[in-house]
Amino acid sequence: MRRKLTKSTDNVVFTGTLGGIAEFLGIDATIIRVIYVFLSLVTVAFPGITLYIILALIIPSGRNHTTGGNGRNPYYQNRNTQTNRDYKQFKQGPQKRKEAEKIDDDDWSDF
Repeated sequence: MRRKLTKSTDNVVFTGTLGGIAEFLGIDATIIRVIYVFLSLVTVAFPGITLYIILALIIPSGRNHTTGGNGRNPYYQNRNTQTNRDYKQFKQGPQKRKEAEKIDDDDWSDF
């Protein structure tokens, strides 16, 4: 099966473009990012920024549009879990508060 060049859904910093290139080449995304930043700085940054914007617009998204992605992106994993937890607590009603311990104001033994 041929691999397609798509934006990454796992290695996302801005758009997932460099992560997608790294997944396509089969190497670590950090290496691609370091090489890209180095080459952008050597070429006085302007062509690097322009090329990144062009790549971000041209490379298709790797997300499945029917389900909104594969759910492996760590930025979005806990959102549904937290929402479900909040709803369950709301449905149960307020929880009983803990009682505070009384403190003896005359105890200065710690100082």
